[in-house]
Amino acid sequence: MDRRIDVFFYGLFMDADALRAQGFDPRAPRLARVDDMALRLGARATLVPASGGVVHGVLMALTHAEVERLYAEPSVAAYRAEPVMAVLKDGSSVAALCFNLPDAPAAGTSNADYAAKLAVVTRRLGLPEDYIAKLGHG
Repeated sequence: MDRRIDVFFYGLFMDADALRAQGFDPRAPRLARVDDMALRLGARATLVPASGGVVHGVLMALTHAEVERLYAEPSVAAYRAEPVMAVLKDGSSVAALCFNLPDAPAAGTSNADYAAKLAVVTRRLGLPEDYIAKLGHG
């Protein structure tokens, strides 16, 4: 059995069913948040440091091979792993990997198409409505 690692997803990869459709086997999906970060949209999503910020997403366990295969796809190959502390609904914290762009899009940029797709996923997951309403605004 391959060892699994927790990964915090905040973009379209939060959709475990979509990952399964691509041949991945995400386990133990849990709603979570990462504090002191903000979501920024360009061609895709990334996180940037933001004191007092909160990014909601999903924590899932994947094998190392799955993580490598997922981020080998050309549209996300520039993303790099960073450690985060994901906070679960019960208040407990879990150390996880989070993949971000080393060079984030400029503040104030957006991607209306991506934001609309992300809103569909976040609503289906039951993320906070006030968070969903801000998607694509900075």
